[in-house]
Amino acid sequence: MSIKCLFVLLLLSMQAFPQSRKVELLSDGWEFVKKDLSIDEALVSGGDLWNPVRVPHDWAIAGPFDLNQDLQFDRIIENGDTEAKLYTGRTGALPSSGTGWYRRKLVSSKKPGKRIYVEFDGVMSNAQVFLNGTFVGGRPYGYSSFSLDLTPYYDFDRENILLVKVENKPFMSRFYTGAGIYRPVRLVELDEVHVAHWGTCVTTPEITSKHGMVEVSTTVENHGKAKSIRLETDLYNSQGIRVSHTVSNGKVDGDVDFKQSCKVARPLLWSPRNPVLYTVITRVYADGLLRDSISTRFGFRTLDFDKDKGFFLNGESLKLKGVCLHHDLGSLGAAVNKRAIERQLEMLKDMGCNAIRTSHNPPAVELLDLCDEMGFMVQVEAFDEWRNGKCKNGYHRFFDEWAERDLVDLIHRDRNHPCVIMWSIGNEVREQDMGNGGETARFLADIVRREDPTRPSTAGFNNHWKAIENGLADAVDLVGFNYKHFDYAKQHGEHPNYILYGSETSSAVSSRGVYKFPVKDNWTPWYHDYQVSSYDMDYVPWGSAPDTELAQQDEHEFLLGEFVWTGFDYLGEPSPYGEGSLSRSSYFGIIDLAGLKKDRFYLYKSVWSDEPVLHVSPHWTWPDRTGMSVPVQCYTNYPKVELFVNGVSHGIRTKDASGKFTRYRMVWEDVRYEPGEIKAVAYDESGEPCEERVVRTANEPCQIRLTADRSRIKASADDLAFITVEVLDKDGNLCPRDASMLFFRVEGGARLKTLCNGDATDLTSFSSNYMRTFGGKLVAVVESGTEPGEVKVIATGERLKSGTVALKIE
Repeated sequence: MSIKCLFVLLLLSMQAFPQSRKVELLSDGWEFVKKDLSIDEALVSGGDLWNPVRVPHDWAIAGPFDLNQDLQFDRIIENGDTEAKLYTGRTGALPSSGTGWYRRKLVSSKKPGKRIYVEFDGVMSNAQVFLNGTFVGGRPYGYSSFSLDLTPYYDFDRENILLVKVENKPFMSRFYTGAGIYRPVRLVELDEVHVAHWGTCVTTPEITSKHGMVEVSTTVENHGKAKSIRLETDLYNSQGIRVSHTVSNGKVDGDVDFKQSCKVARPLLWSPRNPVLYTVITRVYADGLLRDSISTRFGFRTLDFDKDKGFFLNGESLKLKGVCLHHDLGSLGAAVNKRAIERQLEMLKDMGCNAIRTSHNPPAVELLDLCDEMGFMVQVEAFDEWRNGKCKNGYHRFFDEWAERDLVDLIHRDRNHPCVIMWSIGNEVREQDMGNGGETARFLADIVRREDPTRPSTAGFNNHWKAIENGLADAVDLVGFNYKHFDYAKQHGEHPNYILYGSETSSAVSSRGVYKFPVKDNWTPWYHDYQVSSYDMDYVPWGSAPDTELAQQDEHEFLLGEFVWTGFDYLGEPSPYGEGSLSRSSYFGIIDLAGLKKDRFYLYKSVWSDEPVLHVSPHWTWPDRTGMSVPVQCYTNYPKVELFVNGVSHGIRTKDASGKFTRYRMVWEDVRYEPGEIKAVAYDESGEPCEERVVRTANEPCQIRLTADRSRIKASADDLAFITVEVLDKDGNLCPRDASMLFFRVEGGARLKTLCNGDATDLTSFSSNYMRTFGGKLVAVVESGTEPGEVKVIATGERLKSGTVALKIE
């Protein structure tokens, strides 16, 4: 970040938070115990019962893995099951169920007359909050953000004790949820007169090349006896220059709702290529004194969803090149870390991805902030269940009481983010099969239209025939089809008013660096080692190869785009395994659980990105296949590629749209393996060579190489360095089939946070200091300390030259 940008952020932060509003991030000082206690026990029990933790915190991610922890006999309708069967690893095989307590002291500010609130961005789940032993409130849905007024219970003369009880029931999810206070917590001290929680709404109803109209709606809470309230609103551009100013006076009779209009000359538009952000600074004056001030970011952009022409952003046609993301961060679990999310988005941006679907729940605020800044369009999803549950203890238990509140709060929390382009009210809900399902869909879609008429409602339908028959599809503004590539054209013809897109697509599966023979189009993959093939022709029965959906998107202008299942591997749902297998995480990701790119990454990049792509697979170390067939594939956006094996040409390939697996990839099927090297040479339209890739046969493992994503990290106690660890031969070639056991130590003011190799079958704890490589690689995550200094990360392994990388904490 430039010095200028830092100055602008500092300026805005100073403007946003004067002394009248005090916000304290409650990260340190927490104690935790995983035990079902009474209120009295939680208040007075000694420190020997409790463990110090830092929030955000996921109590389950350190393990240990145990396949009995989520073993279940269940019939998963969404997988096509006709009867119950044994499932293991469905929710990650981690100890996420149970009851836990969090405890923290709150030092009194000794300022009676102030309002004291605590804000939770997410507690998994069934949160119950107590202050000094008195119940204050809570929230059952683990993905909902909420604020509680502590003022009536707050003792301004002594120390206060904040308690949070958390209960995760077994069988409450189809995938890993995490456990505990897994998103940030803030203590907010306010004047009696202040802007309400999520009380600012910014819209841009008119945008032209000459000006943009901005409407700012603000709710001011008046808990005092103010006789007059004045609201001053300033708009700043990305350079910190004020571009608009307006003042309003309100009649005081309880809370006051202000509606203000501002005009901005020649607004710069937000887009994935140029994510320009503006900031609203809102100041509240009561009886002439400044009482509160907050900042709200927004962007100028227009959205148009056309039933025949597809999606338009700012008047320009744009396909949604999207992926679905679960909320866990691999080996870090559900505990939010902004740098970890940023790293994921950086990789997706490099791939050419421009859209995210937050499957299947409200996301972390940090994700949306980063999508605003980095230029990703987002479908925010609310629910995976309605009244009819998929899991014994799922959200259906709370739907009737909480669905409207949860959806309204989600919209109010996220409505100012320019990255958000649609609201999803549900995914693959079982109401698709029920005659009254349309009523529930209309109930939720009407809430979306009432609370935010600027964005459309949507839902993902896997049983689209029933969703159409029962009225669910007619209830939403955008109709999402899950895995219905074969039916887009027909349904567009039969329902010409539907605005269609692929809300969930492909579900291809692969294990990074693993290749299976013979190479074939395989919709029922199963292998004895519980891996799947990186030839990218394996997919689950309800899905398709990536090429199939890509072709539909290219051929049908009316489609808005697609959201591929999934961007990253995630914990739980180890399809095609899980029927008594040892797998504990998915194979669906374009990028594996460690954050290492699979071959599929380059397939999507060759189609989605404007950057040159030339990627060759598989690796070329096959001592067990000498003289046997080892087909070679190339993902590229060059027009022609020639393959050489040990200097001998195997011919030039071009893409052929007539074949299922030749439209987006080049294939040499008749290659016989012999040690040495394969080389792919790319040619431009004129036949001139312009790029080449060489893959060599590896010798015996000899050395370890460590490469950090960043050499400098912040002294903030939560900044991360992701270190890619590779086992190489003496010549520096990756040993692609290596599974060496490596040990790690960190010297200096940082600590080893986690290890992950991307192998879905590896049950080694992420918090261990040792792990085997998978495909010759793994990733070590190092967490910064609070003091500046030098750090050294060292990896050792038997008969291997150790590897070292230096980091600097600043």
